Amino acid sequence: MSEDRFTWRSIVLPALVFVLTLAVWEGIVLTGVLETYILPSPYSVAQTMWQRSEDLAGYTFRTGVVAISGFLTSVVLGVGVSLVFSQSSLIRQSGYPYAIFFQTVPIVAVAPLVIAIFGYGMLSVVVVTTMISLFPIITSTTTGLVTVDQGLLDLFRLNNATRWQILWKLQFPGAIGYLLTGMKTSAGLAVVGAIVGEFFAGYSSGGQGLGYFILISQNQTSTANLFAGTICSTLLGVIVFVSISILGRVLLRRWIGES
Repeated sequence: MSEDRFTWRSIVLPALVFVLTLAVWEGIVLTGVLETYILPSPYSVAQTMWQRSEDLAGYTFRTGVVAISGFLTSVVLGVGVSLVFSQSSLIRQSGYPYAIFFQTVPIVAVAPLVIAIFGYGMLSVVVVTTMISLFPIITSTTTGLVTVDQGLLDLFRLNNATRWQILWKLQFPGAIGYLLTGMKTSAGLAVVGAIVGEFFAGYSSGGQGLGYFILISQNQTSTANLFAGTICSTLLGVIVFVSISILGRVLLRRWIGES
């Protein structure tokens, strides 16, 4: 358990890997193995990020807003569907295969249909983001709701507890840990979904995000901008994941305790 605690190694070792990666990257550029228009130097990427920091901040903010919107929508829909699934094995067995089928549909194939229904713009991007981040919420929360302790369930029934009391006081508290796990997975997927959605639906919306920036940079063969957009996307994913993890633990502390 002590290995999970925050130690100097958790800072120094990743920092060494980061420095080593930059050194190898710079070495590849200096030796001319790859042309600079294919692989720009770390300094060139850093310079681009500094010079375009204002634009990148705007793109990152807009993508973050879309990712959070899609994530929150997926949490509301996912928890609602899971609550319905938990109340009847017949409903669960009837609907769960469609939830799996819905998740396996390639988003690239669905995106044109989403655009045809909702048009270009933020709404379509949020829909795509929700579609990508919804399934982990459904699977995790449903698992938590149906795997209740049988002894406690019998105790509730012996005391003539209503279906609502069993759900609110037994099933839902037991599912909070599963819900948090699903939320962490969906948080990362939400950023991916937002950028993928912007590739297709946010191209001419007027409020473009990182997906639009990356697409334009690719068309202009500007690899420094591509690296800058990728780094901003990664940082956004980390920020959203950490924020959701902390916020979820704070808001749901009543049920999950201090563990």
